[in-house]
Amino acid sequence: MISISPKTKQSLLFIIKIVIVGGAFYFIYNQLAHNDKLDWQKFLLLFQKNYSITGIAFLLLLSVLNRFFEILKWQNLVSYLHKISLAEATKQVLGALTAGLFTPNGIGEYAGKALFFEKSKAKTIVFLNLICNGIQMILSVFFGIFGLLYLNADYNIITSKTVLILFGICLFLFGILFFLKKINIKGYSIEKLIHKINEIPKSIHQKNIFLAICRYLVFSHQYYFLFLAFDVDLPYFTMIATIAAVYFLASSLPTFQFLDFAVKGSVAVYFFGILGVNEWIVVFISTLMWFLNVVLPVVIGSYYVMNFKIKTEQ
Repeated sequence: MISISPKTKQSLLFIIKIVIVGGAFYFIYNQLAHNDKLDWQKFLLLFQKNYSITGIAFLLLLSVLNRFFEILKWQNLVSYLHKISLAEATKQVLGALTAGLFTPNGIGEYAGKALFFEKSKAKTIVFLNLICNGIQMILSVFFGIFGLLYLNADYNIITSKTVLILFGICLFLFGILFFLKKINIKGYSIEKLIHKINEIPKSIHQKNIFLAICRYLVFSHQYYFLFLAFDVDLPYFTMIATIAAVYFLASSLPTFQFLDFAVKGSVAVYFFGILGVNEWIVVFISTLMWFLNVVLPVVIGSYYVMNFKIKTEQ
């Protein structure tokens, strides 16, 4: 067994911190400075035309609320183990977000949060984070399906036959999961997972669902208000349904946090293109959503990463 001196551990940890933070800022700069689809000249002209301190403050407030509800969700779920302060929950959420920036579908976020706790609690923290992200995914699917059906009624994006086939596939998959719930794979099964979820008090689950709905409404309407700021004039329900469909389909695709805007942007270009919205506007709004809800929290999270200390067993 190779032993590493405390001084060497500190040096390695410092290097890892620099790599994470330096890499985060490099990718952010690279995506904003070298994206050919971003027409900054058009953006600046429109910005000067519709410039409003109140509007900017309102959009920034929605970004704060978006992350605030996520922080409250995490604080609520961790209370299953022990209570943590809002400041501690903020540190864990934003630090983990920064650490998970380069990993597929934010998987690194799971490890990032676990590092703030003792090793003996690592599995429970990963499980709680799964519930935290899982409810958001369920809401995206739920609202996204209704969004697609609403759009399909007006724009015939997919045929009725395709809709029935998709619902049939979903029912088939749920049926398989139900009949295979007792099958164990390396000691894990769906039945055990459900049992473990039920161990958490209902009050925590109820609060988690409420906060997740609040967060969904915040970021979906932030998207909506950005379209209004870019002079896109479409019916409210059509816009919200399209946004719901975009988030549903984009969240189903494997991606990295730092490429999140590119994936959502590509899906958004297709759907909003059907509605007649200019591609450059859709790309810019997707980029702004990424900047407001990923870049700004990562900048703050970088501070927590640089000040991170490994949690030891107590």
